[in-house]
Amino acid sequence: MTTSEQKLASGPDWYVSDVVCTAGAGDRPFEEEHRSVCIAAVTSGSFRYRTSQGTAMLAPGAVLLGNVGACYECGHEHGAGDRCLSFHFTPAYLDRIANDVPGAGKLAFGVPHLPPLPALTSLLAEAEAARETADIDAFEELGLRIAAAALAVGGAALAVAGEAAPAARTPSRRDQKRVAEAVRQIEFNADRPVSLSELAGSTATSPYHFLRTFRQVAGMTPYQFLLRTRLHRAAVRLRMSDEPISAIAFEAGFNDLSTFNRRFRRVMGETPGDYRARRSGSASPSPSAFAAF
Repeated sequence: MTTSEQKLASGPDWYVSDVVCTAGAGDRPFEEEHRSVCIAAVTSGSFRYRTSQGTAMLAPGAVLLGNVGACYECGHEHGAGDRCLSFHFTPAYLDRIANDVPGAGKLAFGVPHLPPLPALTSLLAEAEAARETADIDAFEELGLRIAAAALAVGGAALAVAGEAAPAARTPSRRDQKRVAEAVRQIEFNADRPVSLSELAGSTATSPYHFLRTFRQVAGMTPYQFLLRTRLHRAAVRLRMSDEPISAIAFEAGFNDLSTFNRRFRRVMGETPGDYRARRSGSASPSPSAFAAF
């Protein structure tokens, strides 16, 4: 087996698992069926995900969306391995969540994924930190918050059940492979400067073509992805350690503490110090917090 799944926590109508896949380019894509509604956060690696909603290359920070009963295929021709935090809900349970999210209603996902989004960054960092520290009691609340956030910020990515999702051009496998390689290069070198020309050169494309392709596949520019990766790693460290904030910022790749503080507050909605102070008991954001994005 190339995939291992460890159930971290569960309750009536929901559970969350730590899913690790070691498949590589030499392994055949595997097909499965979503037996529940799935909202899975990619925490490392990348893979191709194909389902009736479409095809997408998922990278760290992206969120996989799976409808109950939908068949899907995952492939790793772009690189070996990935790891996800996979939240599963019964349809009735997700409907109850959707009823409390303005404008959501009773919905089915119309696209296969959400790209890395600022409104989800803080939540995903909390979830990854909970996994790493075995904070099992945190997952019920985190599952609710992540599901509600996905419904709130992914309005354009949702279609009313029974209606077809808007047709969209699917990036070629070559484009997906190039972006996946660049994503991994950013992951491995996020603590140092990574230039657009360097990334484009490694994929044998012009900087402009690479930039356009990366944004189409990943949902953001390479620089935005680099900053998101650095901020996510810093957020996880803030919740897991008592190291000085300046040390965490420098190790994440920020050479200036004021720049780190400013960018962190812009994305997370609070200062690094306030974010760290909440780790002993995080409060759910108000519905208006999602309206800002």
